[in-house]
Amino acid sequence: MTVRAVVVDDSTVIRNSLLDLLPGLEPVGSFAAVEELLAARLPQHDLVILDLHLVNAGQPEVRQGVAAVRAIARAGYRVCLYTQEERPFVLASCLMAGARGMVSKASTLEAAGQAFRDVAAGELVAPPRVLGLLDVLSRRRSLSFIGPRQREVLVGRARGLTYAQLSRKLFLSESTLRGYWREMTTQICSYLEETSPADIERALGLAPGDLVDLDVD
Repeated sequence: MTVRAVVVDDSTVIRNSLLDLLPGLEPVGSFAAVEELLAARLPQHDLVILDLHLVNAGQPEVRQGVAAVRAIARAGYRVCLYTQEERPFVLASCLMAGARGMVSKASTLEAAGQAFRDVAAGELVAPPRVLGLLDVLSRRRSLSFIGPRQREVLVGRARGLTYAQLSRKLFLSESTLRGYWREMTTQICSYLEETSPADIERALGLAPGDLVDLDVD
C-alpha cells in the first residue's frame, strides 16, 4: 500500500529528497514551516513527517516542537516526528500533544521507511523509554511534568535567582517555593535532584523558545 506523505522540515535537502528515497511513500507536498502546511489547506493525507526544530534565521517566528505538533494534529493530520532530538521528556511531551510516532534522523533509510509506514497504518512508534514517560503524562493529563508554580520556580532558579529573590517576585514564602521545588524533582525522577536547575529545564525542553515552551502556540 502506498502512503501519501507530506514533509515539514527547514532543511531544503531533506524536504525535497527524503520521500524520493523511501519506497512506498508518495510525495504530496513539502514545506519549511507548519504555517505553510496549514495555509495550503491540503486534504488530510496519510502522514505528515515533521522535524521538531524549525526556527532559523530565515524563519525566526515559526512554530516548532510541541506547538507545531499540536497545530498539525488539531488540523486532522497524522504526525510522525523525524528529528535529531533525543531528550525523552521532550519527545514524550510531543506524543502527548498528538504525534503518533518518532523516527531518528540517524536511522537507516530502510528503518525510517518502515517506521513511517507503520505510523500511517495506525501504529504508535516510539522507544520504550519514551512510551514510559508518555504513560506518566497521560495519567496526569498534561503536556508537562510540572505545574505552573513549579515552572516559575524552575525558570527563576535556572536563571540564578535565589529563593529570597523569587519570594519577593512571586509573593510567596521561601518555604512554599522550596516545597514546589521538592515536588517537582520528585515528579520528574529522583536522579534529577542533584543536577542543576538549568540542566533540568533543558531536559524538560522548558527554556524560553525551546520545544516544550508552553507559552508558544
